Amino acid sequence: MKLSSSIKIIFTLVILILGGIGFWLYNAMHTPVNHGNAKRYIVIEQGSSSNTILKVLGENDVLQVPLATKLYLRFFNRDAKMEAGDYQFPSPISPLEVIKQLEHGKKRTQTFTIPEGWTRFEIAKRIVSVFPIEPSMSEKEVLTLMDDTSLIQDVDPEAKNLEGYLYPTTYQFEFGTHPKEVIAKMVQQFKSVWQPEWDGLALRLGRTKREIVIIASLIENESKIDSERGLVSSVIYNRLDHGIRLGIDATNVYIAKLLGRWDGIIHKSDVEVIHPYNTRRIFGLPPGPISSPSRTAIEAALHPAQTDNLYYVLNVKANDGSHYFYPSADEFAKGKAEYQRWLASQRSN
Repeated sequence: MKLSSSIKIIFTLVILILGGIGFWLYNAMHTPVNHGNAKRYIVIEQGSSSNTILKVLGENDVLQVPLATKLYLRFFNRDAKMEAGDYQFPSPISPLEVIKQLEHGKKRTQTFTIPEGWTRFEIAKRIVSVFPIEPSMSEKEVLTLMDDTSLIQDVDPEAKNLEGYLYPTTYQFEFGTHPKEVIAKMVQQFKSVWQPEWDGLALRLGRTKREIVIIASLIENESKIDSERGLVSSVIYNRLDHGIRLGIDATNVYIAKLLGRWDGIIHKSDVEVIHPYNTRRIFGLPPGPISSPSRTAIEAALHPAQTDNLYYVLNVKANDGSHYFYPSADEFAKGKAEYQRWLASQRSN
């Protein structure tokens, strides 16, 4: 009887101990704890063992009782995979939530934004500043990467570079991403934006995909107001149909950038330069896109408004970047005179 009673006591104690351990372990794994490193990135190196990972997290106070997590992984979640990566753990956070994050793996990312209407020259400069690599790359070297048109052979086999096909938007890239990968992603984004039915719309307009991108790049620089981009598009098409030079100043700006002499001002030499992109001299479209057009600019190039307008000039009264549109040279001359008076007053102030 005494032996039986002893066994019962021992059994009960074991049950109580195991229950206590289980209760402690449950609470330890489920209870969120505060730590002071929520804004820091904690790096888990490739090939780190589970013990090393737990040690790193313990040293950074993300796991304040690493033993509990070690026991949990040993007896209850042996298949858990903890991936290498750069992690930010919010505070408070429970050990179970930490393990869940570690299972997915995460590399530190950074935001990379390309504004609509930027040329490959501005894009190359930003890539160099945002994505430093070893060995370092210069803007010229990044521009050389942009001369590789193999990425767009299926889109524009006539292209000499990637101008017009580096889609302007906000991206997320891992730290250390190579500029070549950044460029490839931007081209892929352009292809994702371009809709299959747009090929048919271009054909109905009598234009190739390349010509649509060229027109869109002109529209992108001429107006930032979505509601009037179709009107700008109609002026471009009407002037092309009438055999009138486009006379778009943005092409003169682009020439200055091509020649490495753009200083923020259009000079007389920029306007008079003999160059295939100078739409004040040539008839028809320039030989290639002059910037990265947005979706709305591409849609405007595919859906020009039906008008007789041949001219437009900045609406200085509205002061919102909008324009007046005119079908005749006489009406345009009056609007242009008003604009020039305003411009003179601005320069004198």
